[in-house]
Amino acid sequence: MKYFFAFVVLFLLTACSIKSYKYTETKILILKTPKIKFSDIAYLRHTGDALELELFVAGHVFKKMTINHLICVSDEGCMSKSAFNAEYLNKIYPQNILQNILLGHKIFQGKGFVKNTSGFTQHIRTSAVDIKYRVNSNMIYFKDRKNHILLKIKDIAQ
Repeated sequence: MKYFFAFVVLFLLTACSIKSYKYTETKILILKTPKIKFSDIAYLRHTGDALELELFVAGHVFKKMTINHLICVSDEGCMSKSAFNAEYLNKIYPQNILQNILLGHKIFQGKGFVKNTSGFTQHIRTSAVDIKYRVNSNMIYFKDRKNHILLKIKDIAQ
C-alpha cells in the first residue's frame, strides 16, 4: 500500500511539473534591459497565458524563462511577477507586462491604444515611462526610452 501511495504522489508531482504547450514559435529576439542584453534566436512556447521562453546563443540555451503565476528564470529561480519587473524591467510596470508583450496583447490596460490595419500601437508617456509599443502580424516592438528597455520580437521568416 505504501508503494501505491508513493507512486500516486510521484505521479501527481511530475504531472504538475511537465507542461505541454500548444504553440511553439521560433523568433528573433532582441532584449535590452539594464540587467540583460540578448540578440539571437528564441523559442516561444505557450498555451493560454502559460509561457516558456528559451533564449539561445550559438545554438545553446542561454536562459530559460517560464511564466505562469510566477516567473522562473533558469539560473535565478522563481519570483513573483512584480519582483521580476523590479529586478529586470521597471518596478512600476503592471505585473503581466512581459506576458502581454510576448503574446502581443495590450499593455497598461489599453492606455493610448490605436488600432491600425496590421495590428495596433500604444504610446504611453508619464513621468516614469516613455513607451512606444507596436504589434503587427510579424513583429512586436516595445521601447521605453526613459528606462532604457527594448524588446523586439520578429518572426524568423522575416
